[in-house]
Amino acid sequence: MKKIFTILLSLALILGFSFTATDTVDAKAKAKTYKNCTELNKDYKGGVAQSSKVKNKGGKTKYKPFVSKDLYNANTKSDRDKDLIACEK
Repeated sequence: MKKIFTILLSLALILGFSFTATDTVDAKAKAKTYKNCTELNKDYKGGVAQSSKVKNKGGKTKYKPFVSKDLYNANTKSDRDKDLIACEK
């Protein structure tokens, strides 16, 4: 009886922590929309790229962009040259 109780308690704890961790990740994953490139560059110096495979049209950049599809999609208005990197420096 004690062994079964221990197994059930362990299973309940594991399931409880796994669902709690998922909820926390969803809350952090929401992309922030920035007013302009100055605000975005305060958090992401190299700008935000849609994927790691995109290349900058404007030539050499000083910083490497942060890759996040959701964050890029929330700030597409800041991508003036439409190279899939918003606010690159």
